[in-house]
Amino acid sequence: MMRGRVVLRLCSWMWLFFAALSCGVWADGLVNEDVKRTVDLSTHLAKISNEIVLGNHGDSAAHSFTVGLEPELGPHLAYIGATAKGEEDEDEALELKETSVKGQSGTFFQVQLPSALSPGAKLRIKLEIVYSHLLTPFPTHITQAERQLVVFQGNHYLYSPYPTRTQTTRVRLASKTIESYTKLGNPSKADEVIEYGPFKDVPAYSQDTMKIHFENNSPFLTISSITRTIEVSHWGNIAVEETIDLRHTGAYLKGPFSRYDYQRQSDSGISSIKSFKTILPASAQDVYYRDEIGNISTSHLQVLEDSVEVEVRPRFPLFGGWKTHYIIGYNLPSYEYLYTLGDQYALKMRLVDHVYDDQVIDLLTVKLILPEGARNVHLETPYPIERSSDQLHYTYLDTFGRPVLVATKKNLVEQHIQDMVVHYTFNKILMLQEPLLVVGAFYILFFTVILYVRLDFSITKDPAAEVRMKVASITEQVLTLVNKRLGLYRHMDEVVNRYKQTRDTGALNGGRKNLEAEHRTLTNDITGLQARLKAEGSDLAEKVGEIQKLDGQVKDLVLQSCQESERLVTGKVKKEAYIASEKSLTARRQELISRIDGLLDAL
Repeated sequence: MMRGRVVLRLCSWMWLFFAALSCGVWADGLVNEDVKRTVDLSTHLAKISNEIVLGNHGDSAAHSFTVGLEPELGPHLAYIGATAKGEEDEDEALELKETSVKGQSGTFFQVQLPSALSPGAKLRIKLEIVYSHLLTPFPTHITQAERQLVVFQGNHYLYSPYPTRTQTTRVRLASKTIESYTKLGNPSKADEVIEYGPFKDVPAYSQDTMKIHFENNSPFLTISSITRTIEVSHWGNIAVEETIDLRHTGAYLKGPFSRYDYQRQSDSGISSIKSFKTILPASAQDVYYRDEIGNISTSHLQVLEDSVEVEVRPRFPLFGGWKTHYIIGYNLPSYEYLYTLGDQYALKMRLVDHVYDDQVIDLLTVKLILPEGARNVHLETPYPIERSSDQLHYTYLDTFGRPVLVATKKNLVEQHIQDMVVHYTFNKILMLQEPLLVVGAFYILFFTVILYVRLDFSITKDPAAEVRMKVASITEQVLTLVNKRLGLYRHMDEVVNRYKQTRDTGALNGGRKNLEAEHRTLTNDITGLQARLKAEGSDLAEKVGEIQKLDGQVKDLVLQSCQESERLVTGKVKKEAYIASEKSLTARRQELISRIDGLLDAL
């Protein structure tokens, strides 16, 4: 039975081999002399590295070769890149262009060689491929205490339009726990590594399903969408803000979530995500991290020599099927990214930044806001992107709006963290627009205030209004003088208190004379103002007169208190009698002052 299966498989290989020959796909004579494949499944991405020794067995030089991907893996392709070993053992990046092969299904790329590959020559090629969402959780739902198992389904062989002489495949897993795996060619297993091969004389377009079921508790984080807004200012600043929708695409959480078990047991929710590190440029300043509720204070920021690390910690751990939304932003000095030559400007910075290790972005939207007046905008990107219609953005002091470039791209990984370059022209004289607008606005404001204050825009004069204004002015003067006169009494109280301590009769008499003189002056001034109020026909004159009468009584009480203190000091009255008399005088005085305050409030 085993021998029959081997013969059947050998026959199928030979059929594929001769079918490829008959189709003429590798009629250019290219052959994969030796292939070393490394399949890295230690994260939630499938990273495949192919080291190929490409040989030319044809009669003419080859200028390019074709790379193929299995039909079922094409939709998961996030990144593909090829390099060739140069003369000085330096890797030289090769240009890839998507193409098609007649009569074959799958995804194909044409790779330009750095130089023509002459007949009989060989060239070492390295092919890097990254697939996203290729590892599928199985089971799809787990409890908080269970570990996460995933299934990888790929190809044992290199899917290539050319035959392969020898091939080995090395699979690196995330853990030693392996539920099952295909055993083509009697593979060897050691810890987290499975080695297949070597396989000999593999026909073109060979496919044999490789299926591995293993434990993988690495963070299955996926950015559902990220909107990266970059606002450029010629006043020295570039503001960057990223709005991120993040979800856990691993096995869904089954059953309730226990925070007690999560904090008490280290292996509880082992596949969940508590936090991750976002790497910002070294010159990033004023970093903020918030969600719809507000600032998230559990995050930490660490400034390193070549970067700024932000430990992003959501408000709750992320389990399978859970998601979160947050905003992170910062400022950058423009001199590090903006280059100028006359009126020509070039902005060079990353199209997408590092959000977390082994990141996957389903949808990226970049909005680049240029200064108002920027023209002839041209965008250069390291890989194809989709440009949407340009928009306009209005901020403070804008007149006709700032141009906004909008670009989108799907299915990005860390290899897409590359620089873009935006070229545009800008007349430097337009930088005076905002200062002149500010100066003009203040000039108009001040000129309007001057006109309003200095000019009388009323058609007819209102005598009643003028009288009210005069009365209000006189009343304001009365209030000032009355308060000043009450202050004389408080000053006299201080003189009396010092006299009781120092027994200096001269100081007491001097204070009393000053009180009489200043009180007389203030009273005369208030009387004059009272006469002016009466002349204007205001009923406030009567209230001022009542204030004058009450103030005379207050003055008498103050002088009486002064006399009582003299009698105390000279021993003509006992201390107990003085205290009783002073208490009575103070109460009467307070009552009179309260009545005066009431009259002042009524003015």
